[in-house]
Amino acid sequence: MQSQSTRPLAGTLLQIAFICLMLFTGPLHAMAGELRLSAGAGMRDALKELTSRYSKQHPGTIIISNFASSGTLAGQIMNGAPVDIFISANRKWMDFLKTENAVDPASIQLFTRNTLVFTGTGATKVLMMQDLVKLNKIAIGSPGSVPAGDYAMSAITGAGLRSRLEGKLVMARDVRECLMYAELGEVDGGFVYATDAILAKKATTRFEVPQKLYPPIEFPMALTHSGAKNNEARAFLLYLRSPEARTVLKKYGYKVN
Repeated sequence: MQSQSTRPLAGTLLQIAFICLMLFTGPLHAMAGELRLSAGAGMRDALKELTSRYSKQHPGTIIISNFASSGTLAGQIMNGAPVDIFISANRKWMDFLKTENAVDPASIQLFTRNTLVFTGTGATKVLMMQDLVKLNKIAIGSPGSVPAGDYAMSAITGAGLRSRLEGKLVMARDVRECLMYAELGEVDGGFVYATDAILAKKATTRFEVPQKLYPPIEFPMALTHSGAKNNEARAFLLYLRSPEARTVLKKYGYKVN
């Protein structure tokens, strides 16, 4: 049976242990910051390099990235997914989240710009939009959820080819899947961003889609309301507008101001 003289000593030791635990764990929580980034699938490579560079400069910051079609990401945010920064592949989904009060409107700004191209591996010569009627299968991001698909459909419609290409369009979940279909030869070609075409190993760019046929491709970024309260998220958003970030974006073929 424990003596009464040892009980105060045991209590004191527990208090000391608790104080030491607070001293050692408290600063770690204060130093370690975390932010969650959701961005369009086509921006994966450039953003992976940017997050890697930033993490090396800020070793206490943990960046958790999520890449998918902008429509999918917007849906996740609306359903309560933990996101601090959202980068959309078009203004449509950013405007939607702004209307739904899901992002901080004061933080919305232009991240970068892009262009649309047609790429493929087939032997058929495709040098302009009108040549697409020669093909049997054309990959396109699913319009309505994949911004690249919306741009492509605008170009197809603007060129007067919508009815002529009916039944030939193969819907993809995102722009990277379009590129994959083109790379594997599962389609005769596909509409992708110029930045995706740069990464292709087999598929080559057949032509750049005339800018007059589709709206400007602008990628806006913003903080969510939780991100606006996150110091790490605000700091990273500022970094994404830095000269270093612009240099990286140019390397991947993006257009910057």
